[in-house]
Amino acid sequence: MLHRFDPETAHGLSLTALRLGLAPLPGPVTSARLKTELAGLSLPNPVGLAAGYDKNAVALGPLSRAGFGFLEVGAATPLPQEGNPKPRLFRLTEDHAAINRFGFNNQGAVLIATRLAARKRASVPVGINLGANKTSTDRAADFAQVLALCGPHVDFATVNVSSPNTEKLRDLQGPAALTALLEGVMHVRGTLARPIPIFLKIAPDLSPDDLAALAEVALSSGLSGIIATNTTLSRDGLRAPQKSETGGLSGAPLFEKSTRVLAQLSKLTQGKLPLIGVGGISSPEQAYAKICAGASAVQIYTAMVYQGLSVACDIAKGLDTLLARDGFANIAQAIGAQRDAWL
Repeated sequence: MLHRFDPETAHGLSLTALRLGLAPLPGPVTSARLKTELAGLSLPNPVGLAAGYDKNAVALGPLSRAGFGFLEVGAATPLPQEGNPKPRLFRLTEDHAAINRFGFNNQGAVLIATRLAARKRASVPVGINLGANKTSTDRAADFAQVLALCGPHVDFATVNVSSPNTEKLRDLQGPAALTALLEGVMHVRGTLARPIPIFLKIAPDLSPDDLAALAEVALSSGLSGIIATNTTLSRDGLRAPQKSETGGLSGAPLFEKSTRVLAQLSKLTQGKLPLIGVGGISSPEQAYAKICAGASAVQIYTAMVYQGLSVACDIAKGLDTLLARDGFANIAQAIGAQRDAWL
């Protein structure tokens, strides 16, 4: 039914349905094999919701009962902003993909922090994706400001310098700019009554040299982990007529590219930082492949467009079966087991 509406309208309707209790929710999905420790966080399972779906933290209660092991909301910016002009979200049905150029549309960190503070705590950790305003004169300071507002009310935060939809944002992935930005974020983290893990979300379009430099910064900055990856600017192999739309591509075509970046990061960081694998996951087998390539946990988003909200539960349960099949007592034993196959 939702596919009868334009994609952004359908997105909003799905959140409304969740808030109104119209979606069937399986409750927590967990087992001894699926329980995951991630940078000090205890997850019931390693299948998380990526940022971008619940941008304004309006459906955290229902989402915590949808089978996810952790949730990430946002991106949030210090000031509310409309984002880019519509239309800005496109389904590429033939490719099981999507292109978005939202541009960090959100209601602002103050309102989002208020909702986060009011939420009922659950066994599913909740994090905030930190963003910067398009019109900001000091984008590095924006990330720290959002953390100061939202940090007391979440379990982790993600520095998002990899969205392709805010002009020159990806420039902040360079070593000097990223080091300075992270210094500000880590300073604010140190002032929180309950210091939380800080993750860095990177682009899949980095060269091997850039990836190596970024890994070095991540290791020296005190980061808790890396999320690999955000959307891509590549359009290789697409068939859908919307393939030429500007924006970041997510979904099935991103799987191989993002998994190779993940494996490279795993080798570069040598297990010193946990990695979260994102990009093109729509099945238990693909989630398992990310873990075997070096991920400690995974996140999904675009798969929900094509398979519905139940995909999180299906992937988590299927992952449990795959771990049992291969003789793993816990998911930690499978991390990086087949990394070299992706290098």
